[in-house]
Amino acid sequence: MQMSQQQLSYRKRIDRVVNYIYDHLDEPIDLQLLADVACMSPYHWHRVYRAIQGETIAATVKRLRLHRAAGQLAQSKISIEEISERSGYSSLAAFSRAFTQTYGKPPAQYRRAGAHVKLQAAIEQGEGHLYPVEIKTIEPMTMIGLPHQGSYMHIGRAFDLVFGWVGQAGLLPRLNHSMATYYDDPDSVPEPQLRSFAGAVFDGEVEMPDHFEKRTIEGGRYAVLHYRGAYAEMPYAYRWLYGTWLNNQGVELRDAPCVEDYLNNPREVAPADLLTDIYMPLAED
Repeated sequence: MQMSQQQLSYRKRIDRVVNYIYDHLDEPIDLQLLADVACMSPYHWHRVYRAIQGETIAATVKRLRLHRAAGQLAQSKISIEEISERSGYSSLAAFSRAFTQTYGKPPAQYRRAGAHVKLQAAIEQGEGHLYPVEIKTIEPMTMIGLPHQGSYMHIGRAFDLVFGWVGQAGLLPRLNHSMATYYDDPDSVPEPQLRSFAGAVFDGEVEMPDHFEKRTIEGGRYAVLHYRGAYAEMPYAYRWLYGTWLNNQGVELRDAPCVEDYLNNPREVAPADLLTDIYMPLAED
């Protein structure tokens, strides 16, 4: 389905709003200012945003801020008070209520006893059956999407733009996979230089926007880790896969990047219920 010039205009305007939100998460979100960013009437732009993006501005901002907060709690020593302030909450109590509602634990308890803490302990103890892993062979797949550079935690920016297009173009019925390729090791490459690609795999050929790209996921043999949980805790799953599972299997890695296949939608399920298949490329037997 080819979008009209008017549809493309709305798509570009909403893309500007999405990029603005990601760039200003530490600041109060002014709806009038966002209307100016979108170059649309304040009476109508928010309805257009919700229709295209599938959620309200308030829901987008809350989801992104709490996602970032979970990552900071799990992977940094930034104080909870500072995280709360950066997340735009008027008080620590308000932040705690919102975080608990989404992640099932208050921020302090999440930092002290969240799944990432248990995962780190299991990694240190060499627990060999922490996640289900299967070895499978797949055919090559073509993704259509957008590159992202910077923190892997922020690849959602590219996905929001990709799926805004997918929804507006009426391509959801033909969507087979929501996938991302990660090209660099975040433990060895500076965060601003990390490269990734957010993409969608469709049933058959589709016409893509001019600024989108195609990337190929190599066919072949993969170890597939079935992960359930928040994206903020996923780095621990990678550490276990490379540090424990791989050492116990006697398999060789292949010169290709890891791929993630997202099996449900963070707008629709709680972070603890997110399902992701992590594909680690293996050499043939």
